[in-house]
Amino acid sequence: MNRFLPINKKDMLQRGWEEVDFVYITGDAYVDHPSFGAAIITRVLEAKGFKIAVLSQPDWHSTADFLQFGKPKLGFLITSGNIDSMVAHYTVAKKKRSTDAYTAGGVTGKRPDRAVIVYSKAVKKLFPDVPVIIGGLEASLRRFAHYDYWDDEVKPSILVESMADLIIFGMGEKQVVEIAERLKSGESIDSIRDVRGTVYKVDVRETPYTGRECPSFENVTKSKSEYAKAARIQQDEQDHIRGKAIKQKHSKLMVVQNEPMPPLTTEELDFVYSLPFTRAYHPSYEALGGVPGIQEVEFSITHNRGCFGGCNFCSIAFHQGRYVTSRSKESIVNEAKLLTQMPNFKGYIHDVGGPTANFRKPSCEFQKEHGLCVGKKCLAPKVCKNLESDHTEYLDILRSLRRLDGIKKVFIRSGIRYDYLLEDRDDSFFRELVEHHVSGQLKVAPEHCSAAVLDKMGKPHIESYIEFSRRYFKYTGEVNKEQYLVPYLMSSHPGSTLDDAIELALFLKKNHIRPEQVQDFYPTPGTVSTAMYYTGLDPYTMKEVYCAKTPHEKALQRALLQYYNPKNQGLVEEALRKAKRFDLIGNGEKCLVRGKQIPKRNNNNNHKGKRSRKR
Repeated sequence: MNRFLPINKKDMLQRGWEEVDFVYITGDAYVDHPSFGAAIITRVLEAKGFKIAVLSQPDWHSTADFLQFGKPKLGFLITSGNIDSMVAHYTVAKKKRSTDAYTAGGVTGKRPDRAVIVYSKAVKKLFPDVPVIIGGLEASLRRFAHYDYWDDEVKPSILVESMADLIIFGMGEKQVVEIAERLKSGESIDSIRDVRGTVYKVDVRETPYTGRECPSFENVTKSKSEYAKAARIQQDEQDHIRGKAIKQKHSKLMVVQNEPMPPLTTEELDFVYSLPFTRAYHPSYEALGGVPGIQEVEFSITHNRGCFGGCNFCSIAFHQGRYVTSRSKESIVNEAKLLTQMPNFKGYIHDVGGPTANFRKPSCEFQKEHGLCVGKKCLAPKVCKNLESDHTEYLDILRSLRRLDGIKKVFIRSGIRYDYLLEDRDDSFFRELVEHHVSGQLKVAPEHCSAAVLDKMGKPHIESYIEFSRRYFKYTGEVNKEQYLVPYLMSSHPGSTLDDAIELALFLKKNHIRPEQVQDFYPTPGTVSTAMYYTGLDPYTMKEVYCAKTPHEKALQRALLQYYNPKNQGLVEEALRKAKRFDLIGNGEKCLVRGKQIPKRNNNNNHKGKRSRKR
């Protein structure tokens, strides 16, 4: 039977350990499932012979939790958890969330704001001579000077602010093992400056000669154009084949990002997912109601990593990379067989996916030798002529899973890139997706219909969605199923004007789409879209970009996407009058509102920052 790693001193002593090599601190409840980064990193280190203790959601108001394991032999590893602590705590309207899916019982308040900084400073104060290595999404996306939406200011690299010794950016398995082995051999943390996929800081007099230097923290704080230039450099060098080291001066310190670490190979991914995960939350949470975050992924399988889609508002390209790698069919089938042996398994695999479910390999042969093209996207604004769209391997895996004893259905719930799917001349996957792998409704992400907005998003134009929708419902009808298409839509993305929001409202009305919820653009660190939002400039053209920033501007755009809701009628009328679209006010067939419903300015500005939408 698989065992959880020690979570307290009693567990440590029961294993006969007097000390541990690493204390792994996480802002999440402890869930030992391969969909959780903490589980993967700790299990990889365990497999390499290191003694690991997991300190989950320590009480940062005192020192007791941080002291319970004593001084670790090699260091502290720190993450905020599966998601950014600020996103976990606040909606896009900067209002406190009422639940936390990564905490037992879904309660809030079990981790601090900016958890990585708080945890890192706490252990540095208690153990100043012990190496502190930070990683995960929160640290990875803040490795350079970055715009902080919640405080509305530019902050320094989290490496400087947290007082940590190293950042591991990206997925981290290779980096953490190399660092652990070098520390074990007696090497000082200060001398570990050459591991790919890491960030370190040195006195400016020790700045390496190689790499690209981007505008300094001081310059990007003072100048938005300098911030935009820095953002482009940082985005352009995140390729493991052609990417260069990046340097950014912070006063008397130089923050240095080494070249990205190559992604795990198929064999390495297979090894990671073969590790002895318990695939459950720690039993100590049972009395509290368990950890809600495991429910969607408990019976899901991750088959790939990376995403060459590269949407500008998405952090995957900056964190995980655009180069796609995947697990072997044998590894995936073995995991599915393991799921069928679990006591709570009912015969349904909820997902066989990843960042983008239907990617299995790089988008073209060129990438394998030269890396991804600088400043270009594989799928937008038009599909690259070199794109190779092939679902043969993915379809073969899905067919094999469907045939396994004990499996009733295999669903795909992570994102499908429909523009990539349309490029495949063989429609076998499309047809079988519709017939076998949709659980009533398929969620896809057109995000908008305005070509100008979609260009700023780095998304394909709406014609791709229209064609996909046509074929989806055609194939659905042919198999006599009642299935729906649920489009993700985003309001107030940089570049979206009131006119663009009206265009989207008219598109929704024409196509009989009524989203129950709409996502406002959320400016999180490390994305091209956030750079646009803060600077008002497109980092790739340096041209001005309109950005809706006030709560009322955002409310007007959001209301237009739900023009049919009686609660929004006043805001919709105000928006139409402001845009001089009087033709859309009245009782005509194309009208969005009847009129005479203008509200006070402070009404109807609430927003729930959820992504789930129904047709």
